[in-house]
Amino acid sequence: MDLHISAKNLLTQLDDVIHQLDDVAFKKPLDVLSQSSIGQHIRHTLEFFLCLMDGAHLSAINYDDRKHDKEIENDPSLALRVSNSIQVFLDKHQEDFPLDLLANYTLDEEGTEKIPSSFYRELAYNIEHAIHHMALIKIGTRALDTGIKLPPHFGVASSTVRYQSQS
Repeated sequence: MDLHISAKNLLTQLDDVIHQLDDVAFKKPLDVLSQSSIGQHIRHTLEFFLCLMDGAHLSAINYDDRKHDKEIENDPSLALRVSNSIQVFLDKHQEDFPLDLLANYTLDEEGTEKIPSSFYRELAYNIEHAIHHMALIKIGTRALDTGIKLPPHFGVASSTVRYQSQS
């Protein structure tokens, strides 16, 4: 499935960046990222995939219930292990199935709305979400100015890559 390949490619690109960051660079607050760190953006990206994994077992996914695990955002080795577990999960879950997305888009009300969705739709969302945060990570790596080599097209949507190659 193309979605699985795309998701795993993005995770592999993240892994490549994580391997190049030492602990200090991984968790350093950066002005250009409003005092968040590259590790925080990696953790955030991985936790959305973790929500998808949990949702697959529960038939419902709720991104608002992320753990905000400080260990993932401060420990590059743990982030790599989490990324690997997500890739193993994707290898084992190749078929689409229905899921309910539980969400609350209000600022002042409690409760969640149930929105019919599917595993493939949420995987597609995770891919788009990852690309967005990878673009921010790219900005962060450039601000660090440590010579990190990013994979080609890091943080760029596949539709943009296709468009640019036609121009």
